[in-house]
Amino acid sequence: MYFDFASTLVYVVVACLFILGSLLIGSLIRPRRPTEEKLSTYECGEETIGTAWVQFNVRFYIIALIFLIFDVEIALLFPWATIFKAAGLLAFAEMLVFVGILVVGFAYVWVKRDLEWLKSLGEIGTEDREGLTPP
Repeated sequence: MYFDFASTLVYVVVACLFILGSLLIGSLIRPRRPTEEKLSTYECGEETIGTAWVQFNVRFYIIALIFLIFDVEIALLFPWATIFKAAGLLAFAEMLVFVGILVVGFAYVWVKRDLEWLKSLGEIGTEDREGLTPP
């Protein structure tokens, strides 16, 4: 039994030595010719204009997090569904609790209106309403 753990430890040590050796050899043989152009920030070949502190709308991040939550849900539900009959009643109850928690989270996001990309016409100021008449 300890032999299995020892072989795993040897594998990890060899992998770490390979990585460190590759980095060391690369640092020894690569050319070192830093110039001002090489050390500058690369912006797709264009000179930077203004500051780099651009604020993005937080809704992008919220939608991405919600997507990840429901993507993980699918990753857990699909294998469970393939062995549903063999899993038994306890596994069914556990999955109901899991899906229930996700439904509560979805309802929370829905009530907070985080799934909407545009504000409703009632929340937009009168100066911003031009061209936004409902059909």
